[in-house]
Amino acid sequence: MADQTQKPELFELNNGTIQVLLSNLGCTIISLVVPDKDGKLADVVLGLDSLDLYQEGLSPYFGCIVGRVANRIKDGKFTLDGQEYSLSINRPPNSLHGGHQGFDKKLWEASNYIRGENASITFKYRSADGEEGYPGAVSVTATYTLTSSTTMRLDMEAIPENKATIINLAQHTYWNLGGHSSGNILNHSIQLWANHFTPVDENTVPTGEIVPVKDTPFDFTAEKTIGSSINEVGMGYDHNYVLDCGDEKSGLKHVAKVKEPSSGRVLDLWSNAPGVQFYTGNYVKDVVGKERAVYGKHAGLCLETQGFPNAVNQPNFPSVVVQPGGKYQHTMLFEFSVE
Repeated sequence: MADQTQKPELFELNNGTIQVLLSNLGCTIISLVVPDKDGKLADVVLGLDSLDLYQEGLSPYFGCIVGRVANRIKDGKFTLDGQEYSLSINRPPNSLHGGHQGFDKKLWEASNYIRGENASITFKYRSADGEEGYPGAVSVTATYTLTSSTTMRLDMEAIPENKATIINLAQHTYWNLGGHSSGNILNHSIQLWANHFTPVDENTVPTGEIVPVKDTPFDFTAEKTIGSSINEVGMGYDHNYVLDCGDEKSGLKHVAKVKEPSSGRVLDLWSNAPGVQFYTGNYVKDVVGKERAVYGKHAGLCLETQGFPNAVNQPNFPSVVVQPGGKYQHTMLFEFSVE
């Protein structure tokens, strides 16, 4: 779908309350501006100052959609229908976020661009058979819509064309509700509707266990500040949580509620995915971002709703295999408010 004549472009969705700047390069949220409790506007996502910088690979997955399979696949290997596949090892010893040239590095085709109150845009990409080692061609679409004055919805779909494959897309925005240049996110409070998480090995790949968060530093079932136990979990949080106890709304589970005390900004996230990777920007170091802001460790937090990492190699995890004739569907709803 994306041809050589395409260039990275910017598209704005603006309904008067939320202003979002998106690019067809990696389906990326470049900026997202929302008011605080006093009506003061700030851009609450980390990002870079120009599309050239994203093209040069200087972004640690800021704001993009990652795929064909988000997160880590152990040793970059899996077997499907009796055949073994080897993927690009771009985060040794594993394959991460689709490989060297994952969906975040691709130019998607922009279509159905609608401005105004219910502003919306759809991005399309066709991933070829064998791309980064994955079997089968897949047609992918991602649609961002401002569904109300205070909500943004993302619908991701992928359809295998001719053979079974694995698909697990994730939206990789780094949030800082105090404003992208306001320092670290350790003062944010978060609640995660997850009674269990998947512990990881020394290479951040889930071991296959699904364990309760109760009485561990991973317990966010009641709201608490991110900084309160982060020193007990190594570099910080970078773990998949099992979304097993949230209330539901139109088929979507309550994933998380994030609050920043000084601005009063609140983000509620809803999704139909089985898990969420809660990541506290542990590897961000001296990244020069928008308006020359320098982002350090914990400058933003990610809530990547997803299938479980390395699911293809863990029979007890929900399957990420999609058959021809089937369809992968993943929806996220971002609700902004103030308290």
